[in-house]
Amino acid sequence: MYVNVAILKETQPHERRVALTPSVAIKLTKLGARLHMQTSAGEAIGLVDGAFTDVVFMADREAMVADADVVLCVQPPALEVVGAMKPGAVLVCFVYAQNEPALMKRLLERKITCFAMERIPRISRAQAMDALSSQSALAGYCAVQLGSTHLARVLPKMTTAAGVIGPAKVLVMGLGVAGLEAIATAHRLGAVVEGYDVRPETQEQALSLGAKFVETGVDARGEGGYARAPPS
Repeated sequence: MYVNVAILKETQPHERRVALTPSVAIKLTKLGARLHMQTSAGEAIGLVDGAFTDVVFMADREAMVADADVVLCVQPPALEVVGAMKPGAVLVCFVYAQNEPALMKRLLERKITCFAMERIPRISRAQAMDALSSQSALAGYCAVQLGSTHLARVLPKMTTAAGVIGPAKVLVMGLGVAGLEAIATAHRLGAVVEGYDVRPETQEQALSLGAKFVETGVDARGEGGYARAPPS
């Protein structure tokens, strides 16, 4: 008995990711899954359809999901896509249910089981499925790269024939997963890095990555390692 898996092409503005890569497609196929992918689903990140093996490509997304046992996507799918899914199917994506009341209603109506990737517990046992942390780390890396393109100088110290250019100074605000990756990236690129967070325990993490911690005396630690929300 095989599982029919459908992978959607992302349609939201500026979303370039795809829910399945060629290396993972091979693993799913070996497990007995049959893969159907929307045409040009990986085009935004340079993955042509030919990069995927043993995958059937379809242009009609509604027809593709109609027979799917599992539907994979990054962002929440359109309502018409959920409406085309068969009752009892499984949807795996980032959902952010508080922002998608119409989608939640449609999922209940269609009896679709939804696994929200942003709600996976951030524990050791589920570490391999922690998409939120992995994407946050990439966001911190990209933030430094994008920021450096807007600077009127280079990040590292450089000695040129015309003289010495001093390193740029980078301040990272918030030292969660994204912030710590931003510190590490900026430090590797040669910048002088400082970091700040309202949680004092992040000081040690910032120092370990080569940054100076900005101390303000503020302590807003909450439960579970997160900062507490400001009083209403």
